[in-house]
Amino acid sequence: MKLITENIEEISVLTEESNGKKNLYIEGIFLQSEVQNRNGRIYPFAILEREVEKYQTKIKEGRALGELGHPENPGVNLHLASHKIVELRADGNNFYGKAKIMESTPQGKIAAALLGEGVKLGVSSRGVGTLEEKNGVKYVCDDFMLSTAADIVADPSAPDAFVNGIMEGVEWVWDNGMLKEHQIANMKKYISEADRAEREERQLKAFNAFMSKLSS
Repeated sequence: MKLITENIEEISVLTEESNGKKNLYIEGIFLQSEVQNRNGRIYPFAILEREVEKYQTKIKEGRALGELGHPENPGVNLHLASHKIVELRADGNNFYGKAKIMESTPQGKIAAALLGEGVKLGVSSRGVGTLEEKNGVKYVCDDFMLSTAADIVADPSAPDAFVNGIMEGVEWVWDNGMLKEHQIANMKKYISEADRAEREERQLKAFNAFMSKLSS
C-alpha cells in the first residue's frame, strides 16, 4: 500500500465564542467521492463512508488531529499538531468537516497567525491503500484506510500567498531570526519561476521548508 494524499482548496474560517473565549475554526469539504480529482483519482463513496464512520471514534475521543504542513507519512506527529477535527459528516458525495485551531500549540499558533493575516489555506487528507487503473482513471481500492481527514496546507491556487503573509504580518519570525528576508525572496523566486504544472510542487516544498525551520 502507498500513502495517498488529496488537497482541497476551499475552506472557510470562523470564530465561535464559548465561556467568554473565542475559538478559531476552519470548515468546508474535507473529502470528495465519485468524482475524478486533479490527481486523476476517484474515491468510491462506500469506501469513504466506511472510513469516515470509523473515524468518528477518534473525533468523539478528541484524537482526530491534523498537522500544519504536508507530512510524508500516514501518522500524526503530536508535536506538530495544529488543529483538532470536531466534525466530519456526509453531504451528498462529499464529506463536510470542521476543525478547531489549537492555538495553545506551536503549530496552532502559526496556523492562527497565517489565517489572521488573510493567507488562503486549504486542507489535505492522508490515507494508505492501493490504486486500480481503469481507462486512464485511478480508482482507490477497498483496502484504503483513512489516517488523517485534514491537514492544513498552503492553497495551491495561491502559490506565494503564505510567503506574503509571513513578510507582512508574522513579526516574530524576524525576532527569533528563523527566516531572513533574502530567504523569503528566494522562496518567492523559486515559486514564480515554475511553470503552471510544476508550481504546486514547488509551493509545497517551499512551505515544508518554512515549517521545518520553525519546528527545528
